[in-house]
Amino acid sequence: MSGAVRVERVVTAGTFSLDGGTWDVENNVWIVGDDHEALVVDAAHDADAIAEAVGDRRLTAIVCTHAHNDHIDAAPSLADRTGAPIFLHLDDRLLWKHTHPDRDPDGYLSDGRRLTIAGTELTVLHTPGHTQGAVCLYAEELATVFTGDTLFQGGPGATGRSYSHFPTIIRSIRDRLLTLPPETTVRTGHGDDTTIGAEAPHLDAWIERGH
Repeated sequence: MSGAVRVERVVTAGTFSLDGGTWDVENNVWIVGDDHEALVVDAAHDADAIAEAVGDRRLTAIVCTHAHNDHIDAAPSLADRTGAPIFLHLDDRLLWKHTHPDRDPDGYLSDGRRLTIAGTELTVLHTPGHTQGAVCLYAEELATVFTGDTLFQGGPGATGRSYSHFPTIIRSIRDRLLTLPPETTVRTGHGDDTTIGAEAPHLDAWIERGH
């Protein structure tokens, strides 16, 4: 028996840098798997801490929700020590190169692609806006969606920097995320969880304030 598929959170700390600024941040790293194999969503800052949380399980993939440096900075190191491939949406390849100019991802994600871990499917939802290649990962069996920096408790991700666009992120959230079942848990790139049902009523307010 491999045990039930579970979701684990590792919080790591580091910096986010873009457009000439640098900010201190804490990131959620998500590990999905059972007792034998696991998949990492967003290898942020600390490959040692992530590897320790994975333990002796086989790491099957490192999936990047987008290519801001604080979500990908530890990905090559984690890949090198585990042999796991790194996956990113092709539309974020240029942004990836800001952080890792000499290392490409091992594969590219596309909308609708399904990744399987411990018998559980994660469906890739292309949700541009925070970045051009931002994706979310929907695990219907777990009633969970991993949203990276597309949707947080209280609103959309930031769109005030390069590669971002507010009307696009609103369209992504409205059409790809708020259509999910309301009980779906939203596991975010920073901060606390929420649910689709908790966030859906606020869409019009986000649009009015140009969040």
